[in-house]
Amino acid sequence: MADLKIAPSILTADFGRLGAQVEEAEAAGVDLIHLDIMDGTFVPNISFGPSIVAAVRRATTLELDVHLMVEEPERYVEAFAEAGADYLTVHVEATRHPHRAVQLIRELGKKPGLVLNPGTPLSALEPMLEDVDMALLMSVNPGFGGQSYVPGTTARLQKLRELRDALNPSCLLEIDGGVKANNIAMIHQAGADVVVVGSALYNQNPVKENLAALHKEIYASGHR
Repeated sequence: MADLKIAPSILTADFGRLGAQVEEAEAAGVDLIHLDIMDGTFVPNISFGPSIVAAVRRATTLELDVHLMVEEPERYVEAFAEAGADYLTVHVEATRHPHRAVQLIRELGKKPGLVLNPGTPLSALEPMLEDVDMALLMSVNPGFGGQSYVPGTTARLQKLRELRDALNPSCLLEIDGGVKANNIAMIHQAGADVVVVGSALYNQNPVKENLAALHKEIYASGHR
């Protein structure tokens, strides 16, 4: 099984020293940076826009995984592409034309991804799985940090892994929400290629120590 990629969510970072927090994560050995864009409509919270993505882009050479939790994401993908996103993921629930959104992202030279909320069936993604570089399963209901992992996500991930292997083996499978040291190995074993980690990385301890603790759990289970 391939190494599990860890993507810190800057939503839980200290925005007063955001550049330093991103640099600390890169130096610690994370694999990419996850940026949650919230519009206050599709999800209750409002986070930040393209200017913050551009600032993070200047602070790191890592790939930026930009997750658009916004209504009608087609209206915004160009701005976030120009700001420096590498991956742009949109919710199938947020647009009437998810395939069109995927095409637009590809035309902008970026890697498109589709996202499913916990209550959305995998069948909503299956027809477009061959066209994306990333498929993201929310393991919490989107909009707030610090939530607990929805247990049913594991079975969904296993089924999505089977679909991915059959239809588009190069597509990365990502899990976002409630990932901690006590479940990260299980999530990887179920088929995840990438996990988004928030408070388990950005807390009172240095990022390097927190990342080492997560890696220890993965290696202890016999998976990498």
